Amino acid sequence: MSTPRRLPLGIQTFEEIRQRGLRYVDKTPYIASFISSSLKYVFLSRPHRFGKSLFTSTLKAYFEGKKELFDGLYLEHAEPQLAQQAQREAWESFPVLYFQLNGIDYSYDEALSKALMAQMRTLEAQWGIEGEEDTSPDIRFTYLIQTLFQKTKQQMVVLIDEYDKPLLETFDAPERNGRFRTQLKSFYEVLKKSDAYIHFAFLTGITKFSKIVLFSGLNNLVDITLEDNYSAICGFTEEELTSHFAAEIEKLATKYQQTIEEARAKLKKNYDGYRFSGNGVNVYNPFSLLNVLAFSNYKYYWFETATPAFLVSYLKQINYFVPELKDGVEIDEGALQDFRIGGANPLPLLFQSGYLTIKDYEPFDYIYTLRYPNEEVKYGFLRTLLMGYYPTVLDAAVDVRRFREEILRGDVDAFMQRLTSIISGIPYGDFSRAPEPYYERDGQVAVFLVFLLMGQFIQTEVHNHVGRADAVVHTPEIVYVFEFKLDGLGTPEEALQQIEARGYALPYQGGDKQVVCVGVAFSKEKKTIASWLVKR
Repeated sequence: MSTPRRLPLGIQTFEEIRQRGLRYVDKTPYIASFISSSLKYVFLSRPHRFGKSLFTSTLKAYFEGKKELFDGLYLEHAEPQLAQQAQREAWESFPVLYFQLNGIDYSYDEALSKALMAQMRTLEAQWGIEGEEDTSPDIRFTYLIQTLFQKTKQQMVVLIDEYDKPLLETFDAPERNGRFRTQLKSFYEVLKKSDAYIHFAFLTGITKFSKIVLFSGLNNLVDITLEDNYSAICGFTEEELTSHFAAEIEKLATKYQQTIEEARAKLKKNYDGYRFSGNGVNVYNPFSLLNVLAFSNYKYYWFETATPAFLVSYLKQINYFVPELKDGVEIDEGALQDFRIGGANPLPLLFQSGYLTIKDYEPFDYIYTLRYPNEEVKYGFLRTLLMGYYPTVLDAAVDVRRFREEILRGDVDAFMQRLTSIISGIPYGDFSRAPEPYYERDGQVAVFLVFLLMGQFIQTEVHNHVGRADAVVHTPEIVYVFEFKLDGLGTPEEALQQIEARGYALPYQGGDKQVVCVGVAFSKEKKTIASWLVKR
């Protein structure tokens, strides 16, 4: 068995990875592509913890001319030719202005201004420039660029990592969000005004919801987010997994008494599946994969550091019916790239944030089909929604454990009583969508999310040739078929009659599992389950 090598867990600095001899999957061909294509202003959107900061750090090292860090990488051999084409010296060093907007407390109005000022103060000290403290960030930025050009007689490189972090952190504070938006727009407009002084600029973020507004002046900004040629710029492809991590996969397989093929299949199911362009390749989440391989543990790591509070807030604001996502959703290319605060379509944000990804593409109509990338995202995302919408579920941890036991052994009355208790604390209306009955839909979502938390596989609104069941829940020995009614609009008896009349249970009969039909009525007055009937 070969010996696994050290992995760069939590390290997002290219220079540190290379100096310490840690594993690095070579992404420098994409830098060569930037240079050979004469790109000047580049924008990239990728989800949290997907390698954007590491790639930005790699750009920084390259433009600073740190040749020794690229030994053995693609750029070591490509740079001389790139330099010749550009009529410059190989490994030419440029002044680099690097801004990192992550890891900052944006809970007060002056936070963004202070953060920008502090980073410019550091840059000024680095280059021996005395900046003006009593001014705005955009004016100080302009002065920094102009003075640095005069001092060095060189165009400079501007790198802005996590450009949208101040806006994501203030999603629930619209007034502060608006002020930050105005400040950022003025700050980024400096790039256009300073075009003569800039050699290259690269900006990254999670979302693109503010791109049109914030970068309206940058007419030559190239957005590579959905480009096939850059689909694997962040994340690991199947080929990279095989060629770089064979020893770690072998160790993982040994621990779990799997074959190499079984281990790779498990990794693919849990952590692969991201696709960022219509015809691009699938990639693994690099953060999750590195943690799995480093600790030889099939855990879900991404959501330990990526709790999407802003996303939960947004979905609650627009009353989005989450079960609609289970079978995939379609969206055209224009809409996929155009998310605006206050809009009613969450799909662009879900895609940009990594909770949905491209699974199919129709080039004739420019239509994308979006689904959950993998099991880690599906389970983690829906569990986070349950925590955000229904905190009472977490307060009843013992009940949750017992609830699962009751489901598995087929004790319908016991688990329905427990479900009633849990749902009673839910603030109904979060998921409501006209014109269907108000509580009927809320109840369906509650069941959907609660069962998912129990580790069950749940299908909702399962279609057949004459209609659909509200929910079908599979356990190892039982298939539950649910139909929900709102009191005044239907009874448990009528729900059971509908299951039978429309054949909702027929696809599951005749197999080796018991089929249990459950008719449920929700009480508008009590805001929970009023009654139920069971037919076996």
